[in-house]
Amino acid sequence: MTSAPDSTGTLPSDREAVALGGLSLKPFEAGRELESPNRNLTPITTSIDADGHLVVGGCQLEDLARTYGTPLYVLDEATLRATCRAYRQALERFYPGPSLALYASKANSSLALSALVASEGLGLDAVSAGELLTALHGGVPPERIVLHGNNKSDEELSLALDNGVTVVVDNWLDVEILSRLAPGRQAPVRLLVRFTPGIECHTHEYIRTGHLDSKFGFDPDQLEPVLRHLAGCSWACLDGLHAHIGSQIFELDPHRDLAAVMADALALARSLGHPCSDLNVGGGLGIRYVASDDPPTIEAWVRTVAEAVATACHDRGLSLPRLLCEPGRSLVATAGLTLYTLGSRKEIPGIRTYVSVDGGMSDNPRPITYQSRYTALLAAQPLAESVASITVAGKHCESGDVLLHDVALPEAATGAVLAVFATGAYNASMGSNYNRIPRPATVLLQDGEADLVQRREQPEELLRYDVLPVRLGSLHSKELGMVAVESDEQIL
Repeated sequence: MTSAPDSTGTLPSDREAVALGGLSLKPFEAGRELESPNRNLTPITTSIDADGHLVVGGCQLEDLARTYGTPLYVLDEATLRATCRAYRQALERFYPGPSLALYASKANSSLALSALVASEGLGLDAVSAGELLTALHGGVPPERIVLHGNNKSDEELSLALDNGVTVVVDNWLDVEILSRLAPGRQAPVRLLVRFTPGIECHTHEYIRTGHLDSKFGFDPDQLEPVLRHLAGCSWACLDGLHAHIGSQIFELDPHRDLAAVMADALALARSLGHPCSDLNVGGGLGIRYVASDDPPTIEAWVRTVAEAVATACHDRGLSLPRLLCEPGRSLVATAGLTLYTLGSRKEIPGIRTYVSVDGGMSDNPRPITYQSRYTALLAAQPLAESVASITVAGKHCESGDVLLHDVALPEAATGAVLAVFATGAYNASMGSNYNRIPRPATVLLQDGEADLVQRREQPEELLRYDVLPVRLGSLHSKELGMVAVESDEQIL
């Protein structure tokens, strides 16, 4: 790949140099959109230094690879904060009522990200006890957290109730469990009811959640029965409604349609006596993974949603609810990239050339799951001419473990550092220990400083939850430093 096209599809051209920490840097993407990072291919601080090497957040990517090893997740703080502010300010500008953006932490959950979005005035949505604990320990105020999930456990719901977190009721089992856990508490439990609006979008089958055939939310014909039931529950306070139509969406019209459907549901809920002060439209705005992607700006998405909700409520004589939205991918994806080290090479004449890296499907399962595409560059040669079409393969024992199919790259030797962009969402959070490969570290970059925010997992740590029964032990176990245990209550 010779270089990354800018937001208009053109290549980098003459750039204004900037100084940071004594470095002379030139912005990498011509025409980069600072107010809508989701439309860029790279983080907004991506630059070229005097030696022609890639720099993000004032840090040279090759230096990061040497210092922290690879694979390495990299997050750019400036891009994260710019995106948070873009959502917050657009809501303030275009919606005449109160509003709150909630970070969909399933995209990438960590203490650092929780603290960062909280510092920007955002809330957070969690879908498990783990994500909820991370948010709470990261400093997100409980009143700005909602708990989602289509199969919540007693323990997850208890954790939410104990901390004053709003619960998104997804099904009748949620109602049943809450009816056991909630009575007797000092205050009614704050709830949102999620329903499927019956709107389809042109996204991957697995990430369309708003159409009727979905595991999420109440079907439309069940909405009135659950609203009537909750009206008779003294332990419940229905604060609002929730719907979500999908992910990686480039269209705006479905969100206009969603506003009308949700306003009808809001009118129904209020007619049954529910206060319903919140309307949560979910998220779904797409990002630019490759040059041909053309997502709307954050401003355009927010404006469409805000104006549609305001109009729909006005047309039905409804006072404006607080407007909630849940950006996930569009908030963190572009801020992230992953560094790999190139390894073995296999040429199949007339067919394909494979170059393997030291990571793959365990740190980025999206290509094998969704056939996702990415933009990649050599950290030391981002502007070099492409000489070959390369398929970048992962190191896992799986023939489908391919990160990049037929990408144009310059000639590169074993040991070169490859940067794959837009990996901030659904890479770390969907990662695994397949083949017992440890999870990568994560660093957060700002003004030439790199902070380790998630340490690299070590191979021996993969054994910490294994239990070796005595009957399977042997003399060799002691020679290998392994311990046979007497019961399931003991761990390695």
